[in-house]
Formats: sequence, C-alpha cells, structure tokens
Amino acid sequence: MNLSIRWPRTLASRLSLIFLIGLILAQALSFGAQYYERYESTKNTMLGNLETDVSTSIAILDRLPAEERMSWLQQLDRRNYRYLLNEGSPGVAMSDAPIAMTSIKEAIGKDYPMTFTDIPGPSKHFQVHLKLADGSPVTIDVRPSMVPLSPWLPIVLLGQLALMLICTWLAVRIAIRPLTRLAEAVDTLDPNTHPVLLDEKGPTEVAHAAKAFNAMQVRIAAYLKERMQLLAAISHDLQTPITRMKLRAEFMEDCVEKEKLWSDLGEMEHLVREGVAYARSVHGATEESRRTDLDSFLDSLVFDYQDMGKEVQLSGKSTSVIDTRPHALRRVLVNLTDNALKFAGAAELWVEKQANGSVSVKVMDRGPGIAEEELAQVMEPFYRVENSRNRSTGGTGLGLAIAQQLALAIGGSLTLSNREGGGLCAELKLPGQKTQ
Repeated sequence: MNLSIRWPRTLASRLSLIFLIGLILAQALSFGAQYYERYESTKNTMLGNLETDVSTSIAILDRLPAEERMSWLQQLDRRNYRYLLNEGSPGVAMSDAPIAMTSIKEAIGKDYPMTFTDIPGPSKHFQVHLKLADGSPVTIDVRPSMVPLSPWLPIVLLGQLALMLICTWLAVRIAIRPLTRLAEAVDTLDPNTHPVLLDEKGPTEVAHAAKAFNAMQVRIAAYLKERMQLLAAISHDLQTPITRMKLRAEFMEDCVEKEKLWSDLGEMEHLVREGVAYARSVHGATEESRRTDLDSFLDSLVFDYQDMGKEVQLSGKSTSVIDTRPHALRRVLVNLTDNALKFAGAAELWVEKQANGSVSVKVMDRGPGIAEEELAQVMEPFYRVENSRNRSTGGTGLGLAIAQQLALAIGGSLTLSNREGGGLCAELKLPGQKTQ
C-alpha cells in the first residue's frame, strides 16, 4: 500500500499549507519558550518558599503541645506536600536527591536529623522522616507535580489558531485573486472579438501583469488584423489579372488547351473569392447582434434551397429567439449545407433545444464521411481530405475553416462526427438562448 503524501496541486492549497504550518510551528515554539520560562520561574519561587515554609512549620509543630498539633495540620498543608504525625509509609531509601529534598535539608537539616524514603505506587512520591524535640515523629509527604495550567489558556490557544486560519485564508485569497482573474482572461481570450481589458489597479506586480496582458491582447489583435488585411488585399487584387486573363482566353481559338486554361482560371477565381471570404470571416464579430427567431430563420433557409430544386429537409423545433449575427449564422449553415449537397446530393437539418438552454443545429448527410483521424484537421485553412475528392468537387479547403471562424465569432462551436451507417454530421451549438 502506497502511503506517500502528495503535494497539493493548487497554488492556493500550497500557500495555505505553508503559511499554516509555519504559523503553527512559530506559535508552538513561542508557547514552549513561555511555558519553560514559567516553569523555571515557578519552580524557583516554590523552592524558595519551600525552605521558608518547612522550617516555619516544623518550628511551630515543635513548640506546640502534642495535643494541639493535629488541629494545626490542615493550616500547614500545601498543594505539593503535607505533614503527618506518624512514621509515614514504608518505602525505599532514596539514592537520587531531588531538588525539593535538597531544599528541605538546607532548611531544617541542621536542627533535625532526617531520612528520605521513596514511596512506590500509582502516584510516586517521597517522604521526609524526622523527630521533634520531644521525640514525636513527623513525616513530610512530598508529592511533586507540574504547575497546573490556567483554565482559560486552552481557549486562548484555540482563539489564536482560529485567528491564524483567518489570516492565512485572507492572505492566500489576496495573493491568488489576481492570478485567478488572469487565468480567466486567458481562457476567454478570443482574437475574433473585442479584447476585454483587465483592471490595472492593485499592487505593483499585479498592475504590471495586467498592463502586460492588455498590451499582449492589443498586439495579437493588431497582428491578426494586419495578416487578414494582407490576405484580403492580395486575394482582391488577384481578381483583376484573373479577369483580364479570362477575357484574353475568350479570343483564343477553341481547343483543348483553351478549355484547360479556362478551367484553371475558374479554379483560381474561386480560390481568391474563398480567400477574401475567409479573411472577412475572422472579423465576423463586427456585425451587430439582433434578436432572431431561429425556427423562422431555418425555415427561410431551407425554403430557399427547395426553391432551387435542392433536396434539403428540416426537422425539429427550438421555440427560441436568440441574439445572434444573422449574416454570419447564415453563412455557417450555407457552407455546411453546400458541403452536404456537394458530397451526398441531399442534406437534412435537425434543430433541438438542449437541457441547459442552448440550441443545437445539425447538418447531416449520407455521403462518404471523413476519416476519424482527419475530423479535426479539416477545420484548418486550405486542408483537403484527399485530392481525388477535391478535384471532382473543386473545393479550396476553406469552407469548413470559414464556418469554424464564423461559429466562434457568434459565440458558438462547430464539431464534426461520422454518422452510423455512413455520412457526416456537422453540429453547431449556440449558447445563451431565450425562450419565446
């Protein structure tokens, strides 16, 4: 059985453990030092009082008449020792000399011969035997014990422990809160939306980290915007020479080479348009959100396809009015539906409301599907599954990438999966829905 102690995983638990152990050890050391000092002080005071008290008590008993001595014993008894007017209990002669025995010897040993015996038993103690001037025996029964603790001391210690726990919790919370906010900001960082700036107030280190993170968000947004603008500009500018080349191809004599050239120019023009569309999709969040009846929106989309003679069907109802960017949402669903029509000849849209309030829109087909290991890669720009499939369809590898970017821009998510019995299912999840 492995009983090794594991180091806590979270920073808050580690800091709490370190602070708490350190404070408890410091408190224990302080308490130990105070207790030892109190013990030494009390012991010295007790021994000093013992010498005076024993010598005085023996002198009183020696001067009292024998019949009056018993009445004085209760007044002479102390917490750690008492007086007996007899020979005491049988015991063993003491070999070691306790400090109390030395003090008694120094107090009365010159005037009264004494013997010391160790008394065994549950509560081990020793006795001092001596005789008064008239020959009467007197026994001093000494029971050494620690100085009892004050009854309020445990309450004070528990209060100090509670105070240490509260201070530790406050210190860890203050130290961890900026890191928690930074982690949340990193998790929600989306270059496609407007950056949410962190509060730059607080301690110097926290403010510096917040400023650095805010500056990083601005730089990322600027780099992404510059890259997309460059892609859009190149794609846009390429349309002009492609158009001129197509015009020149018109004046060529009909031949096989003209058909090949015309086909290549068509593919180039389609690729350029898709490049512009992808560049614009990254900034799909710039469109204003509007309340949209999702069921009516999907009905309109499906009717448009059916009017064009396409085999597209819609099933299910969401009964939801959502806040979304309708043009971006339409582009996502059009791309997915076009893919289904391209590879299967028919598409089925299925909409349903989830238990958590979100809405799922699935675009399904019965086409060849995609290999499981390539389901994530097909979302990347310009990735094509296999060349034979794309040659027949004229794909550019940007359709699903555009749909993925626009899905993120409207706050949703897009996932692909293969259907049982063949075909592909593209699921678009839209969060934060409101019921009509």
